[in-house]
Amino acid sequence: MGIALLVPEPWGSQLQAARASFGDPLACLIPPHVTLLGPTVLEPEELPAMDAHLAEVGRQQRPFTIHLRGTGTFRPVSDVVFIQVVEGISECERLERAVRSGPLTQEVRFNYHPHVTVAHDVPADALDRAFAELEDFEAVYEVGSIQVFEHGDDNVWRPVREFPLTAP
Repeated sequence: MGIALLVPEPWGSQLQAARASFGDPLACLIPPHVTLLGPTVLEPEELPAMDAHLAEVGRQQRPFTIHLRGTGTFRPVSDVVFIQVVEGISECERLERAVRSGPLTQEVRFNYHPHVTVAHDVPADALDRAFAELEDFEAVYEVGSIQVFEHGDDNVWRPVREFPLTAP
């Protein structure tokens, strides 16, 4: 399972096509998103507790605006180019902390940095191209829910549950 904020259309398709054009083999397997909780193994009997937890998280968080603009990178630490979140950062951070609590508590390797990956583990020239070609990318949209993604037997990550953000 993974928990994220799905990038809506038309931007989701645009970013997925761009990721594919850079030769990223994960482009067709992972929809564009802002991660809240990375891949996590859960047993079937743990799902009701996760659902109850995420429903409560949704009741405590209100909808917010995300503004994506320009590119960034984690190089040289990690071969990743991403679209930057320039508005909605604190809301993403608050959501990530809330999601990664209770039954989903876990240690993280890196400090949380909300972003949308557009190239990962591709050759340096493809990373450079992704960084340059998407530097003018911009999208503004409302986030009204969080999505639970499931990793299928075909290696595709699909949204399978949605929890609305309903705090006043």
